Amino acid sequence: MSSALSGKKIILSITGSIAAYKAASLCRLFIKAGAEVKVVMTKAACDFISPLTLSTLSQHPVQTSVSSEEGWNNHVELGLWADAMVLAPLTATSLGKLANGIADNMVAAVYLSARCPVFFAPAMDVDMWHHPSTQGNVQQLQSYGNHLIPVGHGELASGLVGAGRMAEPEAIVDHLADFFAAQQSLAGKHVIITAGPTYEPIDPVRFIGNRSSGKMGMALAEEASSRGAKVTLILGPSALSTTDTRVDIQRVGTAQEMFEAAKAAYGSADVAILAAAVADYRPATVAEHKIKKNADTYAIELVKTPDIAAELGKLKTKDQINIGFALETQDGPTNAEAKLEKKNFDFIVLNSLQDPGAGFQHDTNKITILHAKSTPSKGNKIKKFELKSKVAVAKDIVDELEAVLTGKE
Repeated sequence: MSSALSGKKIILSITGSIAAYKAASLCRLFIKAGAEVKVVMTKAACDFISPLTLSTLSQHPVQTSVSSEEGWNNHVELGLWADAMVLAPLTATSLGKLANGIADNMVAAVYLSARCPVFFAPAMDVDMWHHPSTQGNVQQLQSYGNHLIPVGHGELASGLVGAGRMAEPEAIVDHLADFFAAQQSLAGKHVIITAGPTYEPIDPVRFIGNRSSGKMGMALAEEASSRGAKVTLILGPSALSTTDTRVDIQRVGTAQEMFEAAKAAYGSADVAILAAAVADYRPATVAEHKIKKNADTYAIELVKTPDIAAELGKLKTKDQINIGFALETQDGPTNAEAKLEKKNFDFIVLNSLQDPGAGFQHDTNKITILHAKSTPSKGNKIKKFELKSKVAVAKDIVDELEAVLTGKE
């Protein structure tokens, strides 16, 4: 597995735990696997292992403070340099700081500046690990898209036996190697994703739209890109942006504009994920000037917008995969199954506004995946998921996509 780390640039961040002594072995294993390592440490970590030891092993200066007699240490530059940041060991104190954005040391400053995947390996005593505040902080870090490396179970520094040991260096290296190996699982695939709402103008000021934020589609775009796919994100009116420069964002306003962009990209696409909440109707005419409030009532004639999913479903070849979304307020599975067949989806992602934390504007979602009967070995298969962050939901959906791709290849 270590070959997956060849050429990777890794920030090894060490906080003040007795498990810090394992950082020397971890640094050596990363380098042996072909990675380049730069080390940052908290002041407390220096009490457990010498920066000189780690600078000797890594062949780079160890940074322990945002500033020193030599000047300002550029935590921003370091955060941009890395392919991965590994926090090992991560104490309960540092865990709480990172979860709440408290940047009072070099490790926290680099963490907040890092654009790369972040992995954290906690280390603490058993009761500290199980405390609700610690578990809440772990969940908070995971909600940001950071990756937990599970703690081990065994004898702890206190003499107690239980969960809380930092994962062994070999396990941490394997964890990152598995991540980078999986990262290229969609290499060579072109994935187009529609996301966000559409705004259908009534006049120069007003429009018909919905409350979609585009967060789910953005999470899907970043997840597919992280696995090596070429991603075209066709995004309706939204303030969202991404730090992943590999994602090609095409911003559109109306359903017609989204349809034209999706149709233009679809010919070269291997996968279409249709996550946008497209307006079903638009005003038949758009007023040239702002409509004045004169009469007590005002009627607007509406006409259908293009059904993007249905039109792409007609163009779909046997080598393409189309994934749909259904947001329902009642009869969810029945309506989703009807849409699944009508629009020629391989599978559909159902969520309901009746589920707390699901749907528009939330950072979380609760989904059910239904497969088409024609999908090889997947017909009639229904998978239900618990409420998760939209980042975690995106991983589940892309995992399901990969399973379908594997079945077709």
